[in-house]
Amino acid sequence: MNKTVSFYTLGCKLNFSETSTLARQMADSGFVKADFQSGSDVYVINTCSVTDHADRKCKKVVNEALRYNPNAYIVIVGCYAQLKPQEISSIPGVDMVLGAAEKFNITEHLQHLVKTEKASVIHSNIKEVNTFIPAYSIGDRTRTFLKLQDGCDYFCSFCTIPLARGKSRSSYIKDVLPEVKKITQNGTKEIVLTGVNLGDFGVQTGETFTQLVKELEAIEEVSRYRISSIEPNLLTDEIIRIVAASYKFMPHFHIPLQSGSNKILKLMRRKYEKDLYVERVKLIKQLMPHACIGVDVIVGFPDETLEDFLETYEFLNELDISYLHVFPYSERANTSANKMANQVPVKIRGERTEMLRNLSEKKRRYFYNQHLNTSRKVLFEVEDKNGFMTGFTDNYIKVETPFDPLLTNEIIQTNLLDFNALGNIIGDPIYQLSV
Repeated sequence: MNKTVSFYTLGCKLNFSETSTLARQMADSGFVKADFQSGSDVYVINTCSVTDHADRKCKKVVNEALRYNPNAYIVIVGCYAQLKPQEISSIPGVDMVLGAAEKFNITEHLQHLVKTEKASVIHSNIKEVNTFIPAYSIGDRTRTFLKLQDGCDYFCSFCTIPLARGKSRSSYIKDVLPEVKKITQNGTKEIVLTGVNLGDFGVQTGETFTQLVKELEAIEEVSRYRISSIEPNLLTDEIIRIVAASYKFMPHFHIPLQSGSNKILKLMRRKYEKDLYVERVKLIKQLMPHACIGVDVIVGFPDETLEDFLETYEFLNELDISYLHVFPYSERANTSANKMANQVPVKIRGERTEMLRNLSEKKRRYFYNQHLNTSRKVLFEVEDKNGFMTGFTDNYIKVETPFDPLLTNEIIQTNLLDFNALGNIIGDPIYQLSV
């Protein structure tokens, strides 16, 4: 009888694409994918190190897996596994830890599923990790996350990603295009382009992200592309203009800012100042007034004074953006920020985080409100949630409507009517059934 396997993913869209690829590899080797609660023979936990308390989250998922099957074989992969393999191996119940170079050879390492007292750690130095492994998610969500780039060469003072994923590397365009066409054969309507530093695509191959975008635009089979996140210094005017003229690339940009204070940006070792960020937002809104713009922000960075924080708050308040992803600064071993003086007290970090999250909700509500009593195309997802289903407009407004199986995975022109209790938009799909 074939062994069953369950997966749990912590972290970013890139991790979801890689988990899905690992699942396909294991299925090809005879494993049967099962729900997490089913008490599988093997549990694969894909970890993250960007969000705070990675160790606590990993332990919690391990404990949950063992609750469903005390004899389950537990495998840990992902950024946390690369950064702190020995720490993870000491978690009770963990049987194997695979580093960044080893995780895509997972089936080779699972020949003998015998639990032992000491976990097996298979882990290479990150400097040896220089091969790009493509990945994409299928079947887990309506949209597909397509990994195009991995690693980062930036070494921002707060970030461990270069230590967890290695140098920037990516596919060749000639290899991406057939992969995209293959994805569409599964009925996928939207492909989300992902990477650690997506705009750095082609840094090793001599190609550029702009060239890739132009090639992807020409693939007829794809209905929608969405750019997951791109650094402001790599988001060129040309890319913005291509998206503005495109029927396939959605008017939605997620652009990390991290701080609205040039002093803090310099301490973070970011590659821009806030004036450049303003230029990017202005051009997007000039060409696409309806575009959605999301922003990443870190608050409570070392030496961030109240004046620095208020500068960031006012900068974001005045900027024509749609929502924020706010993260309180958290210390990371082996980063220069961890050694800086004037660390901001955790309580103050929390207070500043709450202020910006409240601002985010105001920004999102204002952006949604601008689109009431208009109609936009919505890609509806498959889940039936208490008689309702949700989907996203081209410009990333979340829409809810009564569940209708005929709408699942379809792009439908929809009237945007009003807010519901959750702050989503109530939608009225406009469609006719063919007879």
